[in-house]
Amino acid sequence: MNIIKIDDFNDPKLDIFARTTERELRSLSDVFIAESAYVIIKALEAGYEPLYILVENERLQIEAEPVFEAIEKIWGKEKKEALPVYAADREVVINMMGHKLVRGLWMVLKRKPEESLDEFIKDKKRITVLYDVVNPTNVGAIIRSAAALGMDGVLLTHCSVDPYTRRSARVSMGTVFQIPWTKASPEESEGTDLIRTLQSYGFKTVAMALTPDSTSIDNDEIRSNEKLAVLMGTEGTGLPKDVIDASDYRVMIPMYHGVDSLNVAAASAISFWELLK
Repeated sequence: MNIIKIDDFNDPKLDIFARTTERELRSLSDVFIAESAYVIIKALEAGYEPLYILVENERLQIEAEPVFEAIEKIWGKEKKEALPVYAADREVVINMMGHKLVRGLWMVLKRKPEESLDEFIKDKKRITVLYDVVNPTNVGAIIRSAAALGMDGVLLTHCSVDPYTRRSARVSMGTVFQIPWTKASPEESEGTDLIRTLQSYGFKTVAMALTPDSTSIDNDEIRSNEKLAVLMGTEGTGLPKDVIDASDYRVMIPMYHGVDSLNVAAASAISFWELLK
């Protein structure tokens, strides 16, 4: 292995891990960072190219070993031996992510090109659409539920958070690499354009919203449609009114004890389960 010892947090080799924002990783380098051996292996198995590794010294022999084995199996021995592996003591990296509960193992990987909107939706029958969902924890949890409960893909508006942020990928338990997803362009995300595009491909759009005409999510008429797109809104304000009005259905999850709504991630899991029955 090409192990390079790092003794100083200010070493320029750590810049990409510690001093580059998620946005800069994407816009300047077209890469992302995966955290923890489990998530990293999921990314490798999905065909993402490894570029650099950062690992705590004490994790080299245990947690990092399955990652090295996966690299050799998927990318070959030469790639494994040439890959830069930056190794540092815990004291050097403990505050790198802004908290002490670091995972001890990170990898920089090359992104793949995202599918266009048309390519993404043409062969799918059950998708969820995230409208400006900006919390990475919620996006990761929604993607995990979508993968586990049989959805065909996840479509995000342009302002939604990138599913490959460290937290999203970690919360998803690597399912961001197992289920198709793509982001709409700013123009495609404008107003009700995305609704119209989905409808032109034969999708019935299901807005998760509390409106006077909302029906319960356990609706056989809705389930019977060949193609469904489940629309989830941003935290707090929900879906835009024009999107709700343009949708084919408005649905809600029945509540008790005076509770009016659920967290968007919890609501997504219930919605996927009900609509796929």
